[in-house]
Amino acid sequence: MLGFLQGFSYGLFMTCLPWLLVGLVNPSLALGTETPARWQVIVRYCLVVPSISMLLWLTSLWGGFGPSLPGWLAGIVAVPVALPLERRLRGWLRQRRERRLRIQREAESRQRRSRQARDAQEAGVAVLDPDRPPADADSLVLAMCRAKQGLLEASRPDLAVQADRLYSRYRHVLAVLRSRFDSGELAFERARGLVAEVCLGAVDTLNAMASQARGVASVDADFVRRRLAADDRRLGEEERAALVRRLELVEETEHRLGELAARNESALTVLDDTAVAMARIETGRPQASLTTDRALEELRRFVEGADRYGRGSG
Repeated sequence: MLGFLQGFSYGLFMTCLPWLLVGLVNPSLALGTETPARWQVIVRYCLVVPSISMLLWLTSLWGGFGPSLPGWLAGIVAVPVALPLERRLRGWLRQRRERRLRIQREAESRQRRSRQARDAQEAGVAVLDPDRPPADADSLVLAMCRAKQGLLEASRPDLAVQADRLYSRYRHVLAVLRSRFDSGELAFERARGLVAEVCLGAVDTLNAMASQARGVASVDADFVRRRLAADDRRLGEEERAALVRRLELVEETEHRLGELAARNESALTVLDDTAVAMARIETGRPQASLTTDRALEELRRFVEGADRYGRGSG
């Protein structure tokens, strides 16, 4: 065994100079690191490997001098055998580290968006459960549930809150209408139809938001920013351009989502104005029909304005 170690130390020491020369020409051939550099080649083959071979040689002298041929051959092939193993080990460790970082980033992203969703949640807003819609849900409320589910699947609970707010406005406006009119009145049917049109437009906007959010759901913008900031000098032009374009896609999508969210805010404002206008109607007075027609005309102008805004923004 000691003779094998002596031969191994001799063979390993003999390979230091050839691998040093190879590494100075192309560091990636002589190193198993992710970002090989010439100074790493010098440190490894002028200091680390010679020190290991010297330590093995000194340890084997306890049995006398007698290096073996198998040990010498093993020392010669030690470096070319160890390099692929090192690369595989480093690759496995890198993937493990990236997997942990990805899980951590996803957890932080979920927490951040949940916090944003809580901050965006208004007081008194009813929360829709897409898996368990309300018992009295009509087709419009079911569409709101599907839109919210799409946003949640795209990991955007901060945007899914708009579905809750829309549902709360819709339910509140219908409650105000029922308190002011009989369900068989023409005014009630006209107002409910107009409110439904506004809500359907908002649901279409929520679906568009979900579709666009799914498009960039797999892009980790925080990771891209860190990569550009930390490895800017070592990144190639092609990789840097790809990372920059990926970040631009995220920013463009976020800008578009902001525009769509603002469109829905306009629809929510229409519903609030409608609820206030209808609540002011005094149905017990003789002039109630005139006030009702005026309120309906205002609601109709709101709906027409929202429809023109939707076509202009699309």
